[in-house]
Amino acid sequence: MTIWANQGAFPGLQLTDVFTEEGARTIDAIVSNKCMHVAADTVSHAYGANFKSLLRPRPTNAVAWADALVRGSVPPATPVAPVIIYWGTKDVTVPPVMGQLYRAQMCRLGGNVARVQLEGSQDHFATPGKSAPLYVPWIEDRIAGKPVEDGCKAGG
Repeated sequence: MTIWANQGAFPGLQLTDVFTEEGARTIDAIVSNKCMHVAADTVSHAYGANFKSLLRPRPTNAVAWADALVRGSVPPATPVAPVIIYWGTKDVTVPPVMGQLYRAQMCRLGGNVARVQLEGSQDHFATPGKSAPLYVPWIEDRIAGKPVEDGCKAGG
């Protein structure tokens, strides 16, 4: 999905830089017509472990793709409001280390970013439901103007 979006956002990038011709057609047809989770499920269901058949053996235009990934990532700017990240140990869509690195970067900049590990073996798709009882009151407290502890000082 990131590759599909980046080729639209950065001139000079093409799906065929990374995917085979068939792979580019397949990814474009799926991602342009489905929401994120359904698109991921469709690719997983249709290709499973054979998803690599959609990829070129060696991507082309690699420097431009790397530049686009860096330019399209989170800017190094201090968040203007507190941030809380709920995560599960089984998330392979947004691996826990990504939240850990984001938190460390934002805390160095003076942000207030907390991370909360959810109980059990939560994956990316189970996280919203499992975290709702936690984040709804957290948001209500922010709207009510209640202070929030410094998430950068807490473990995470």
